Amino acid sequence: MIDRARRWFALAAAAWIVAALAGCAWIDTQQRAKVYKPQSGTMADWKPVSAHDEAFWIDLPHAATAPSAGSAAARTDAAPGRLRAIWIAADAPGAPAVLYLHGTFRNLYFNRPKIAAIHDAGFSVLAIDYRGWGESTKLLPSEATIMQDAEAAWAEFARRVPQPRRRVLFGHSMGSGVAIELALRHAEPPGYGALVVESALTSMPDLARDSSPLGFLVVPLVTQQFDSIAKIGRIDAPKWFLAGSADKTVPPRQTQRLYDAAHEPKQLVWFDGGSHSGLHTEFAQRYRDVWRDVAAWLGGQATAQR
Repeated sequence: MIDRARRWFALAAAAWIVAALAGCAWIDTQQRAKVYKPQSGTMADWKPVSAHDEAFWIDLPHAATAPSAGSAAARTDAAPGRLRAIWIAADAPGAPAVLYLHGTFRNLYFNRPKIAAIHDAGFSVLAIDYRGWGESTKLLPSEATIMQDAEAAWAEFARRVPQPRRRVLFGHSMGSGVAIELALRHAEPPGYGALVVESALTSMPDLARDSSPLGFLVVPLVTQQFDSIAKIGRIDAPKWFLAGSADKTVPPRQTQRLYDAAHEPKQLVWFDGGSHSGLHTEFAQRYRDVWRDVAAWLGGQATAQR
């Protein structure tokens, strides 16, 4: 009887594990679809920022599929994929350059006004659509696939901007998590001159918790992390944190927490009454001035190193 009971419990446990894993996989798939909401688009949607905008493709040797539930890594044995990218060179030779990493939902083309504002402040800009967005290879994105795409963009960025001191990593909203992870990966030796994040979240679980009074109930189910609060303290490069006090998407206190967890050099720039995505239009001159401060700091560092 004891052996029979053990066999029954073993079979029941195995069945429960299979059901749980199936449920986790479903939760993960539904979560990624609702969190990322990738939006399509084509080059016909792009309005030139300059007379020399360059649209091109970044080829990926292996396109990752979405990771299985509980897995941090994505498979890399699928068909090759590619990313749509745009390079907008600054007018001034030797100007600093920004790798622009956008957030959820809005694709590269919807981010054009913010890209243009950064370019107008004197920067070259390389911007990409992760797979799932715009014209890039179609798939349901995950944190793993987004980071693979960001690494491919970084390689192209480093090729086009060979001087590390001229490179700036920038992420907006969810893209702040992408930029912070890239900054950590390429911190030694310093592969860039500065990190700028805007409307930044501390982590996806924190965002779920802070989204409603009952948000804490969802936290154990969150599979996408972008755990920036655990990483920001390990980044030595100069950091700028931009946030609107009236952000209704990411609670502004999350930017404050990131800033508090970071160490010098760092700057926190509040835009009183500013929204989640519109700081570049709501505070056009001040927004441009912040970016010019970043450029001036990079220029000063370059002079000091000579």
